Amino acid sequence: MPCEQRYHLMVNYSYIYLAVIALVVVLYLRRQSRLQRSQVAVLQEAIQTGLNEPPSLHPVVDSTRCMGSGACAKACPEKALGVVNGKMVLINAAHCIGHGACLAACPVEAIKLVFGTEKRGIDIPNISPEFETNVPGIFIAGELGGMGLIRKAAEQGRQAMDSIRKRTGNGADFDVVIVGCGPAGISAGLSAIEHKLRYKVLEQEDSLGGAVYHYPRQKIAMTAPVDLAIIGKVKFNEVQKEKLLAFWQDVVQKTGLQIAFRERMEAIEKEGDHFVVCTQRGRYTTRHVLLTMGRRGTPRKLEVPGEDLPKVMYRLIDPAQFAGQAVLVVGGGDSALEAAIAVSEQPGTEVILSYRSSAFSRVKQKNRMLLEQQQKAGRLTVMLNSGVKSIAETMVDIECDGARKAYRNDVVIVCAGGLLPTPLLQKIGIQFDTKFGRD
Repeated sequence: MPCEQRYHLMVNYSYIYLAVIALVVVLYLRRQSRLQRSQVAVLQEAIQTGLNEPPSLHPVVDSTRCMGSGACAKACPEKALGVVNGKMVLINAAHCIGHGACLAACPVEAIKLVFGTEKRGIDIPNISPEFETNVPGIFIAGELGGMGLIRKAAEQGRQAMDSIRKRTGNGADFDVVIVGCGPAGISAGLSAIEHKLRYKVLEQEDSLGGAVYHYPRQKIAMTAPVDLAIIGKVKFNEVQKEKLLAFWQDVVQKTGLQIAFRERMEAIEKEGDHFVVCTQRGRYTTRHVLLTMGRRGTPRKLEVPGEDLPKVMYRLIDPAQFAGQAVLVVGGGDSALEAAIAVSEQPGTEVILSYRSSAFSRVKQKNRMLLEQQQKAGRLTVMLNSGVKSIAETMVDIECDGARKAYRNDVVIVCAGGLLPTPLLQKIGIQFDTKFGRD
């Protein structure tokens, strides 16, 4: 082939290659543009509905270091991060659970995990490297102390117990009372068994797992290898909530870890050189107290007659168990709307959603739409400006717009938020610092 023909052929091929490259670039830019528009829309909806404030531990992105690769967004199972103006932003703050997958995925270390924001501070207790508070003998590990990561919470529980076992003495019923049985509490309990300490584990609810237990079904709970006393090293990568809870249950059964369920700590009193932990069931003297409960707090109650009946609960786990029943859901947040919607989808249910205000605020648009659909379909009744007055075995009294009426009822689900433990701990003398998303 003559040189001139070869030259023209090479030029033609070059044009083809450039055209292919240009096409790929155009398609990529269009895809990124569509993706950014959708993520901006998610962020705007969160701002409009007042759901752009993260509830707990969450990522903060250093925009001067962020290169907008999207690696952190891809690693986040909750889809809480997105690209806005070429930088990563927390676009779905209400979904963030602070498991830290984004931190590990960032290629330029532009992410840190913090509590609180510039507008809303979060109180974190002052603790020493041994996890002891300013009140000698009272220790804190896990989420309450500022660590929401499952692996690190479990590690803190073990290390706190290592500190406690070196200080044991006589003159009390227990060497340590552990409050809460999430990852930190379970890990601490296992260490107490290993070191042959006299221990008691209190849990205000009827299940173990702490905050993990309240994750939605099939939610990914990010974790990593962790060392547990008696059990040894456990390897986890991405694990669903159900599998992780099943693992904890198996650990409890194999080790014989004793947990007092449905026993809520109500006060801690100082008596001489030991403490008295008070619950609704009794008083326990102990040399040390290890607080491992989360930041969710104690469920806020209605304070009405009959609320102590077994049919009253404070969370929804499996909507299917309420098929064919008359259910009252109380509350006006996303958790209440989601519970009412989920139960109303079960066959044969009669669902009432009661809320004290005249309108829902700070709820996702998706939940508003689903609620309206269920209302129009006649699957649930929404009662605004209403309040529960009393609860009976088969009935419930509700006052709505000044009129009081009894309704058939099998189950009451209260989704009215929680009371944080901070005031109780401050009464004991534990000091807190308020974090505003910078530390």
